[in-house]
Amino acid sequence: MNFHPILSFSEEDKIGTTQPHDDALLITLKIGDYDVKSVMVDGGSGAEVMYPDLYKGLRLKPEDLMPYNSPLMSFDGKLVIPKGMIRLPIQTSPEIVEVNFIVVDTYSPYTAIVGRPWLHTLGAVASSLHQKVKFSSGDQQSRAPVSPPDTAIEEAKCEDLEEVVIGGDPKKFFQVGAQLPLQEKEELIEFLKRNVDVFAWDACDTPGINPAFICHHLNVNPSITPKKQSPRRLSREHTDAIRDEVAKLKRAGAIKEVFYPEWLANTVVVKKKSANCGFV
Repeated sequence: MNFHPILSFSEEDKIGTTQPHDDALLITLKIGDYDVKSVMVDGGSGAEVMYPDLYKGLRLKPEDLMPYNSPLMSFDGKLVIPKGMIRLPIQTSPEIVEVNFIVVDTYSPYTAIVGRPWLHTLGAVASSLHQKVKFSSGDQQSRAPVSPPDTAIEEAKCEDLEEVVIGGDPKKFFQVGAQLPLQEKEELIEFLKRNVDVFAWDACDTPGINPAFICHHLNVNPSITPKKQSPRRLSREHTDAIRDEVAKLKRAGAIKEVFYPEWLANTVVVKKKSANCGFV
């Protein structure tokens, strides 16, 4: 009789993660002969997608691609015409799964996306809450059901990051991959230090941005009659956080005071991930 390990997640799987969070699930996979980082696991995707950084990193050429003409929808809602499709092996522990990657030429913070085809073929279960992917690495034979050993379930964990403080202010730091080779990590940190002046740590660091470059606007329908929400009572802590944030943005020239007697929305205060960093 064959028995399959039960794939489940518990509170122990949250150890090492920041809770609560809404982070995407990013893992490292061996695609072809390379360990590829920042691969997003998206259970809502019906296809695997490869972005330009990975396409170039694998030294692929247009002649390596098979034709693929069906357009895809990007994260910003725009149609993207693929450059083609390529079939590559993904190795996870002893398991190797052949996957069809759709290659697109558009920006993404991820190197690739793996979706339901890879998950289902591997028999894997993903949890963005626990920041893990679990799958069975083999069956066990026994006369009676037994609990599988811990080694029967492998995990593809998200990439570990470490904080690098620039200067003497602990609130000003970068996050770099903990598994980067030492020389590459030192070169990256040195590069960040040399160019630290181009990063904005506070709203006051970015006054006078040209609206032609970036500008926030409300996506409202002018034909709809505006409505004013009923005011909500906020806690003292939230009220102080809102007052401080508004004052900071006004000093930076990022916002200005206007009056909308017929349209008003309540302020929503969200706790930052770091408990010591206040609210946004």
